[in-house]
Amino acid sequence: MPYVPIEWLREHVDVPADLDATKLAADLVKVGLEPEQIVPAKVTGDLVVGHVVSLERLNHKNKTISYARVDVGELNDAPGTGAEAAPVPSRGVICGAPNLEQGQNVLVALPGTVLPGGFEISARKTYGHISDGMICSELELGLGEDHTGIIVLDEFLPEGEIPPVGTSMLRRLGLGTELLEINVTPDRGYCYSMRGVAREYSHSTGNAFRDPVAFIRPAPATDAGFPVTVQDERPLHGNVGCDRFVTRVVRGVDPAAPSPDWMKRRLTEAGMRPISLAVDITNYVMLDLGQPLHAYDLAKMREGVVVRRARPGERLTTLDDVDRALDPEDLLITDDGGDRVLGFAGVMGGASTEIDADTTDVLIEAAHFDPSTVARSSRRHRLPSEAAKRFERGVDPELAPVAAQRVVDFLVEYGGGVADPEGTDLNTTAAPAPFRMDGMLPARHVGVDYTVEQVVETMEEIGCRVQRDGDQLTVIAPTWRPDLVQGVDIVEEVARLRGYDQIPSVVPPAPAGRGLTPDQRRRRAIMRALAEHGLNEVLSYPFAGDIYEKLDVPADDPRRIMMRLANPIADDQPYMRSTLLATLVDAARRNVGRGNALAVVESGMVTKRPESHGPSPLPPLAKLPSDDDLAAIHASVPAQPWHVAAVAAGPLAPGGALGDARAVDWGDAIELARMVGRTVGVDLVPAPATLAPWHPGRCAELRAGDAVVGHAGELHPRALEALDLPQRSVAFELDLDAIFAAVPEDQHQVTPVSTFPAAKEDIALVMAASTPAARALDVVRRAAGELAEDVRLFDDYRSESLGADLKSLAFALRLRAPDRTLSAEEIAGVRETVLAAAADELNARLR
Repeated sequence: MPYVPIEWLREHVDVPADLDATKLAADLVKVGLEPEQIVPAKVTGDLVVGHVVSLERLNHKNKTISYARVDVGELNDAPGTGAEAAPVPSRGVICGAPNLEQGQNVLVALPGTVLPGGFEISARKTYGHISDGMICSELELGLGEDHTGIIVLDEFLPEGEIPPVGTSMLRRLGLGTELLEINVTPDRGYCYSMRGVAREYSHSTGNAFRDPVAFIRPAPATDAGFPVTVQDERPLHGNVGCDRFVTRVVRGVDPAAPSPDWMKRRLTEAGMRPISLAVDITNYVMLDLGQPLHAYDLAKMREGVVVRRARPGERLTTLDDVDRALDPEDLLITDDGGDRVLGFAGVMGGASTEIDADTTDVLIEAAHFDPSTVARSSRRHRLPSEAAKRFERGVDPELAPVAAQRVVDFLVEYGGGVADPEGTDLNTTAAPAPFRMDGMLPARHVGVDYTVEQVVETMEEIGCRVQRDGDQLTVIAPTWRPDLVQGVDIVEEVARLRGYDQIPSVVPPAPAGRGLTPDQRRRRAIMRALAEHGLNEVLSYPFAGDIYEKLDVPADDPRRIMMRLANPIADDQPYMRSTLLATLVDAARRNVGRGNALAVVESGMVTKRPESHGPSPLPPLAKLPSDDDLAAIHASVPAQPWHVAAVAAGPLAPGGALGDARAVDWGDAIELARMVGRTVGVDLVPAPATLAPWHPGRCAELRAGDAVVGHAGELHPRALEALDLPQRSVAFELDLDAIFAAVPEDQHQVTPVSTFPAAKEDIALVMAASTPAARALDVVRRAAGELAEDVRLFDDYRSESLGADLKSLAFALRLRAPDRTLSAEEIAGVRETVLAAAADELNARLR
């Protein structure tokens, strides 16, 4: 995000003398520039010029330690060794820098000064002396990385520019300035420059704006300039990668000429590191005007710049010393007939022609590149350069010759160079297309009574040219606003510049008869019921990697067929999950790693990949899509059923005085899954099943009618080991959409409460040990008929006397009639019916 130094802003717009970063943020937010943060001054307090009056070397364990008397322009009775002394115009300072010498002019941080990192300077006794301040290095002040010695102003500043002793250096070095960092939206790329921010500040306050471009006169472009050719046979989205390319040449630049002090200070304030005169000038002009530039060593160039796409197998070593394989869609700057690659167009230059300490002749490039091309190359190679940030948001195509001339002027002024009188300007840009709009459109859309005159005034304020015919307006947007292409764009500008605070707050009336859908109410009821039974609801991202390898899911399992994202947020999670467990197990692992009890549940959508998946069409703008387009869009969207899943281990509730806690087992997972069905009125019937990642023999499928709607049980030990989850962890996952489809239509009908007494009957049946208890319960419940108010299994008995292959299941029947007291004969009839059904369907007998 760009930084806004107030002193720099003052060059382009009238700024009050007492303006601070807080007030500047309030002014800019009115026109839509959101403050990101206010960066406090790097150094606060007194950082002054000091003169080393005397120097005493101290011998301390073979270390270079000096005790210096430094004149800082004020009387000070620093006692030195603690003895009484008359006032002397100097302070005693202990310093360990090897380059400190008597007679030098240095930077001294006096007591009370706070350096970067919150390091506060104070007077303290050390090495037998009172150190009454600190002589500073570049690293300690945040001016650079050099910590080999202190800053010697005689070398750091140009000759004759050393201020008097005692002069504060905070402002001159850019260390005492508060900075505002702003957040620039993608449609406001021109605000990535001081020129753009100053323009917006002028819009907000009405203060006079002075456009720096108005005072620059570019040199004429002729055929005598450095030759440039654009060869782009593969334009993206119909846009040629480069439609303007300006070059200028400056010869005889002094390679040892330093960047001016004010320029280095402003670059530092803007978050950039000063490097050399030519590089600093191109960076400064980019920050000031918004046009990225590049400087080449002309001696290393071969005649003729060629702008083209990359060829198969080409590579480039960029300025960051990284060798990169090029993509055919990368736009390149080349020379030598297009055979030698010099850099990524609009992103970063190459190392072969970079400016170095011997450069005297400089070739300046200022071009206009296609935003999509630059954005794709920047992301493809992970090079988020300052140039790419601007090009991908859109740069004013008219800036290139002006910015190049600005660089030329600086190189001539500060580097002693001589500019070639002609330059190259290969220009195929198209002027902004005019569009028509109704002048009353902003009033209708925003709800404020803007007049047509106010709308026209606002558009002219932002640089538009407007022709009026009654209420109809023909608008030509300025070249720095490529986002203004239709009337609704102007509506946003009018609302922004006329003041968002002028827009009334109108609360829309809530339409009657609406609320949560039946499925939404059911989902909320399910999550509430699971939370009441000890599970904690979590929310995970729907993106998955190759998790099914850890879950031990077979390669041919349909769950492995997932939708792959074209632009995933993480390379290791490129798919949309096909099951909730695919992402829930990761949340479970993190909870375990943080020492939390493992009992997590999630409700959300999963994505099923269709058998034939085609691309979704892009409907046209400014009109409704056709029925065919809508049908194709819907057909391309995969099914996304709603699931619920849970993972648990250990006790769901802590133990207490009345009993110890019991760890959950596979039976609890099945019961929790069945409770989901009961919450919405669907009986989920369990049956033995085998499905990864569950443990064979401890896994059940849940059926609603004839449809399998999910699985529950204990997770497989191999999966638990791969996922770092506790042993014997259990899980379930259910398809809620399938369960809701099985909800009976009459579930909301109320059954009258019977006032007649209930009859209780217990039946114990002996059957094969392999018979599922759920199947036996289902047989008993169906046989008991309408008189059975409740049937439950309350005992599972096994013993040697029954036989190793037999078991006894005991069922408690609660019988009741709605209109009478049941007779003994009716109760006995139910008993006999149950026994007969058990014998017929289960081969069971009464115990």
